[in-house]
Amino acid sequence: MNNRRRNFRQRPQKNSFRRRGSSINSNNSGSFNSNGNMNFNRNGSMSNPHNVEKTMIKFQQLAKDAQSNGDPVLVENYLQHADHYSRRLAELNERNKVSSNNNKSDSPIENLSKELPKT
Repeated sequence: MNNRRRNFRQRPQKNSFRRRGSSINSNNSGSFNSNGNMNFNRNGSMSNPHNVEKTMIKFQQLAKDAQSNGDPVLVENYLQHADHYSRRLAELNERNKVSSNNNKSDSPIENLSKELPKT
């Protein structure tokens, strides 16, 4: 009896994270990805420039550490990640700059000055 292999029985999940994600996805019909990474997409962590900058710096530091360990493949991998987040940061900064310019032009004083005839 001890030599016989036991069949694997899956334990029931306590928090049912995956199932909860699929019910949210079905209710909102496509507003979230159904790849199990929903918490990452939902909390907007990568739309905050501060968080993106911290992540970029983290990967730059990891690349330095990998270079000191002599692993060129890992260095390139981390540098590619850092490059991705630097492009994302530039995109967010550009978007914030454009939106701040739009908000400034929507001010009532500027709109009033545009409407008044110049003398």
